[in-house]
Amino acid sequence: MCTTRLRKRVTGSCIALLVIVLATVGWRRRKTAQDVAELRQVATTRREGTFSEEDLEGLPTPVYAYLDTVLQEGQPYIDSVYLEQTGKLRPGDAASPWKPFAATQYVTVDPPGFVWDASVSLAPFVSVRVRDQFHDWAGTANVSLFGVVPLEGDDSSSELDEAALMRYLAEAVWYPTALLPTAGVEWESIDKRTAKATIENGDVSASVTFSFTENNEVAHVSADRYRHVDGGYEVTPWSGYWRNYETRNGVRVPTAGDVVWHLRDGDMHAWTGHVTKLRYNEL
Repeated sequence: MCTTRLRKRVTGSCIALLVIVLATVGWRRRKTAQDVAELRQVATTRREGTFSEEDLEGLPTPVYAYLDTVLQEGQPYIDSVYLEQTGKLRPGDAASPWKPFAATQYVTVDPPGFVWDASVSLAPFVSVRVRDQFHDWAGTANVSLFGVVPLEGDDSSSELDEAALMRYLAEAVWYPTALLPTAGVEWESIDKRTAKATIENGDVSASVTFSFTENNEVAHVSADRYRHVDGGYEVTPWSGYWRNYETRNGVRVPTAGDVVWHLRDGDMHAWTGHVTKLRYNEL
């Protein structure tokens, strides 16, 4: 008799937990769909233009060589991106342990924007949802338990807007027609292997330095970027490292990378990930 009651209680608890999980998943999907719809609503997509060597006129030599290498003549301009990632990140400071994550990301180019939606596993059956956005030239960042219970968040500010636009620019190696001058990017030569890219709109602007290899690939991006510290922001040297180039959808892109903050007391490796899926112009 006791065994029967216990079995019923366990079954009831499992059913209740399953209902909560399904409701949470459904809510997260609706929220993501809403954010992506808002991103798409203001974006110009489905352009008919294609890449040609004329797009490279006047660019610094390493930028010219890079774009000429990773893009093919006739490659459609990339207006929107869908990608999936897996990897590890540090949800706290340099002393915090690595935690696995899986993420989806949606990007638009005109105007620049993205929704990054990541599930980070903190412990068995415990996860947080990290949602970073750049929409209408404004950045936001939110963390929630199971994607439902808010834990912390940052609303748009001049510092966060600039940091988010820097991220968009640094990650454009995944959608490199966005680095063309026709996409609003201005390039400044530094030396034979380095150039600085700048994009701006009104009060929001960002610059990122790109370093190129002898194989005409972007190996390293860097900037002095705002980092969230103790409820405020602190300008900190920041780097992204790209590797494992592959041809996806006719475009040569890195499929793995790392993000590092260069702190006063040493480097903090904050993110390492792999792109598992990449599609263009489907939003």
